[in-house]
Amino acid sequence: MKQDICIAGLLINEKSQQAPQVQQVLSKYGKLILHRSGIPYSDCDRGLINVTMKASEEELQNFKAELNRIGGVKVESLCLIDDADELIPAKPGSTPTALVGFFTT
Repeated sequence: MKQDICIAGLLINEKSQQAPQVQQVLSKYGKLILHRSGIPYSDCDRGLINVTMKASEEELQNFKAELNRIGGVKVESLCLIDDADELIPAKPGSTPTALVGFFTT
C-alpha cells in the first residue's frame, strides 16, 4: 500500500474538555505518526497540534474524520511527498530523488 508523507494541523477549542478524546485518536494512529508537536494557548483554552505522518490516503482520511467528529476540533492536512518509499536513497550518501525538487523550488 502506497504511503505519503503528510502534515496535519489540529486546532482544538475547549482543550481542557476535548484533550482526552483527541489523545485517544492520536494514540490509535500512533504507528503512522513520525513527529508530533503542540502549542498550548492556556489563556483561551485552545491548542494547536502539528502531526507529521506516513500514511495512505485512506489512513489520512480516516484519521481526519475521527478527529473532526470531536466537537471543537478542526483538522486540515497536506501531503508533501507522494509515495514515501521514494525517500529511500539508492546508495549511501545519495540524495533521495523525491527531495531534490522540494528543497530547490
